[in-house]
Amino acid sequence: MKDTLKFVGLDVSKDKIAVAIADEGRELPRYYGMIPHTPEAIKKLIKSIGDPHTLRMCYEAGPTGYSLQRLLQSLDIQCEVIAPSLIPQKPGERIKTDRRDSIRLAQLYRAGELTPVYIPNSDDEALRDLVRAREDAKEDELRAKHRLSKFLLRNDIKPPKGVNKWTKKYRDWLDKLTFERSSLRVVFQEYYHQIKELEQRILRYEEEVKVQANEGVHAPMIQSLQALRGIALITATSLVAEVGSFRRFPTAGHFMSYVGLIPSEYSSGDRRQQGEITKTGNRHVRRLLVESAWSYRYKPAVKGELKKRQNGLSPAIQGISWKAQNRLHNKYFRLLSRGKESGKAITAVARELAGFIWAVTQEDKNALK
Repeated sequence: MKDTLKFVGLDVSKDKIAVAIADEGRELPRYYGMIPHTPEAIKKLIKSIGDPHTLRMCYEAGPTGYSLQRLLQSLDIQCEVIAPSLIPQKPGERIKTDRRDSIRLAQLYRAGELTPVYIPNSDDEALRDLVRAREDAKEDELRAKHRLSKFLLRNDIKPPKGVNKWTKKYRDWLDKLTFERSSLRVVFQEYYHQIKELEQRILRYEEEVKVQANEGVHAPMIQSLQALRGIALITATSLVAEVGSFRRFPTAGHFMSYVGLIPSEYSSGDRRQQGEITKTGNRHVRRLLVESAWSYRYKPAVKGELKKRQNGLSPAIQGISWKAQNRLHNKYFRLLSRGKESGKAITAVARELAGFIWAVTQEDKNALK
């Protein structure tokens, strides 16, 4: 009995962890109780429930991150982090508590019904935090610009004709604005100052991104991905940060599936029906691919910044980039000629772009480590 496996479900929150245990076999899981979310309490739990080599633990991915998994791994305990969206749900179940969730996790984990997520190492997670912080700052900047624009619109203040928003001329015009009422002047100054602060924050993030792209552990792979049209420094770094290791994708199709760009399917018998893309997996990568795919509307060419990015890269990677330009450009206009909407055509291009990204990583040995 000492060698019997125990499957432990953990419902993790910031301060507490609900624990349930399912012994190997078919007995019903039992609820162990609630423990504090501290290393000391976790180590005490392990001592009380059995030999570490017989424990199999799991918990849902969430805001608490991977620190618990890394702690358990350091104690030689197998622990997997589960994808919440892929946990089977009972139809009609309307009661949700920490106790029930932990018991359900233990039961499904024992049955092999749970899907684990990829766990990045500390370097990958740090790079991911950096690119996501920049992404958050860009969203804040856009909101701040919208607030200022709406403030000016409410007060019927319009830029001169021929001056486009957020160009140098537009900013020069903003700098010269005056207001009779002090309250309006303060509002304008604070809105405008917030935009300038966010722009400086984004610049600081981007400086660190450049450092990581040139000196970090993933620098060779980031530079290789920039050989592709539409994938410059920020996009390449973001792709590497979000994906981490490309070796977990044995084929290009697996990577396309991971980013949720393959069509959904509802088939039965002789009837086969495909629908919209699945949108499963990493939404950050999917957005980056769709944004990059718009570059393939233009005729294939290697010049300017793209030519500079390709200098020093292997002929194989440059060949993949040229093949991608021709194939994806032709695909986009072929789909448009068939009556497809531009958005759907770009989604199809993004799906194939994912395949070319996977091909580039296969040429880069650092991507497969």
